[in-house]
Amino acid sequence: MNHPAFAARSVIDGLYRISSAATDTDDPARALERIIDEIMGVLPADGASILLVNPDTGALEIAASRGAAESARGLAAAPGDGTAEWVALHRKPLVVDSVAEDLQCASIPDAERSKMAAPMEEHGVVIGVVHVESRRTEAFTNDDLNVLTLLTGEATRVLGQLWMIQKLKVQAAHFEGLVRAGRHLASTHNLQSILEGITREALEIMGCRLCALFLYDATNGLLRLEAMSGGRMGQPCEEELRLQDSALGTVIQRRRQVEVTDLLRVEEHHFTEVAAREGLVSMLATPITYETEVIGVLNAYTDHTHRFTNAEREILALLASLGAVSIQNARLYARVFAGEETLRRNERLTTLGLLSAEIAHEVRNPLTVLKLLFEGLELDFPGNDVRSRDVSVIGEKLNQLETIVSRVLEFGKSREGMHSRYDLGSLLEDCLHLVRMKLLQSGVRLKIELPHEPIPVHANKGQLQQAFLNIIINALQAMPQGGDLRVSLQREPDESGARAAIEFADTGSGIPDSVRAAVFDSFLTGRGDGTGLGLGIVKRIMRTHNGDVSLVSSGPEGSIFRLWLPVAAR
Repeated sequence: MNHPAFAARSVIDGLYRISSAATDTDDPARALERIIDEIMGVLPADGASILLVNPDTGALEIAASRGAAESARGLAAAPGDGTAEWVALHRKPLVVDSVAEDLQCASIPDAERSKMAAPMEEHGVVIGVVHVESRRTEAFTNDDLNVLTLLTGEATRVLGQLWMIQKLKVQAAHFEGLVRAGRHLASTHNLQSILEGITREALEIMGCRLCALFLYDATNGLLRLEAMSGGRMGQPCEEELRLQDSALGTVIQRRRQVEVTDLLRVEEHHFTEVAAREGLVSMLATPITYETEVIGVLNAYTDHTHRFTNAEREILALLASLGAVSIQNARLYARVFAGEETLRRNERLTTLGLLSAEIAHEVRNPLTVLKLLFEGLELDFPGNDVRSRDVSVIGEKLNQLETIVSRVLEFGKSREGMHSRYDLGSLLEDCLHLVRMKLLQSGVRLKIELPHEPIPVHANKGQLQQAFLNIIINALQAMPQGGDLRVSLQREPDESGARAAIEFADTGSGIPDSVRAAVFDSFLTGRGDGTGLGLGIVKRIMRTHNGDVSLVSSGPEGSIFRLWLPVAAR
């Protein structure tokens, strides 16, 4: 500086203009460009650059540059970074009269030049370095270094203010996002909509590449992917994992956030395929906790190396808390609705019971007349005549109808006396004999697999045959164009000794997905002309016999029902 007064005035003007950058713009990048221009205007430099510390990698990267350093913008290893690294490490300004003699610098093409640098410190932490250079040797004096230190200090203050403004804006956006998320989650009680809404809001608030939500099944110790937003969503993804197979297990077990900086280096990461497909690099996993119970995990993924800030951790934790309340509310509403549906079903059953009693009362008299008239016919056919067995079956069924009418009228009384010892194979054969004509008319081929030895059961013959008939009739209705019906009976071991298992397998159209889970509920039907009582009655009858019934499988190839009941003691 040739004239001290002029130089001092120039420095003061430079400091003022750098300071005003904080009020002229709220964009740190534009402010840095302005600061570089002011530094070049005050100091006798041919080039200048501002290098900032990347919070994710810890490396110095050029954020703004002018002159000779212009071509190095955006690089982490730029001309002069040896000096910049030294200044950042030792937190001291440095002037180098001749680059060729500087042992701290790497090989640089224009060796005949000088440079100097000053650290940018905020609250005792180096956030960057201001670096200037000249094509001449010994171009900078100690006074120039002091000036650079002053300008750097002001630039640091301005940059800190702008970063604070940006941080406040981000926090305001986060707050608005949380309010929006709260309103959205409170507006629906559908669980799947809530789960998808949580990931969608997390994606927007966090500004990340992809967000995923897993729910925890404590009974089986499994995490299941329930919702995902972001990335190439056209490709479906299903995921189910055990706690010990993923870093997410730590989130559940320790009830705290887990950050993975480089997913590609995590050998057993649960999103290996998704991470490769979407280019995911870093992850922040947050527990979804309701009261003291962890019910799931909310994950945020980035497509670059990223260290999540405390603010990002807090905002994802807050969103997870909102989500936890919404998820539990949705589950409670589902239980309430299920309870209301059960009450409505019970009301219908009560009404049906009263109606059944009235019908039974009206049916009893004509049924008694029919029975007396049939007995008065004294029909007698030779033993080899098939009609002889038909007459026997008709008489038996009239007696059974009379028993049913009596049972309806005496509903609620003990039925233990109605049970007797029967061979289950014979009961099945009798039941299939009743529907032989219906099978023939429907074009259904019957295959029976019965054991060679009898399987005794203690049962009500009419009720069991009613259960078998309901299953068979459903099978016939599922095969309107004909098909195959396989009925098998076998004895199998059980905890209490042995049990009899009966399987009915048809080749029908299967049970609709919409009703498959509740196929044994009363009044549930997939047919327009159905009452929805058949399988519910089967379930009740089997349970009154200390047995049960289940749907083994159902699909386009057909359905398989399995019934079982205990074998009677010898």
